Amino acid sequence: MISKPDKNKIRQRRHMRVRGKISGTAERPRLSVYRSNKNIYAQLIDDVKGVTLASASTMDSEVSGKTKTEQAGGVGALIAKRAAAKNIENVVFDRGGYLYHGRVEALADAARENGLKF
Repeated sequence: MISKPDKNKIRQRRHMRVRGKISGTAERPRLSVYRSNKNIYAQLIDDVKGVTLASASTMDSEVSGKTKTEQAGGVGALIAKRAAAKNIENVVFDRGGYLYHGRVEALADAARENGLKF
């Protein structure tokens, strides 16, 4: 019997391919996105030091919205606000191997609207 390909393993391979090309620094950190079935998470990461500078997710009380896409937009706005508090304006966007569509796109658009440049 032939088994179906594991979507998450395929996504992880795609993510590692992208990660070979992009990296975050203190001046221009990596905006990393992780999407689960229920929630979406965003982190600003300095890969040189290996530290997370700021993070936001749908688990935060500041994020509200009825649909998952609206919540992702709230996470994008929140991560941009937290980045501005740390004087971070330019980032490198890491979509985490996900397609730039739906919740990932909503998060990116909201982050751009609230001041992040990528």
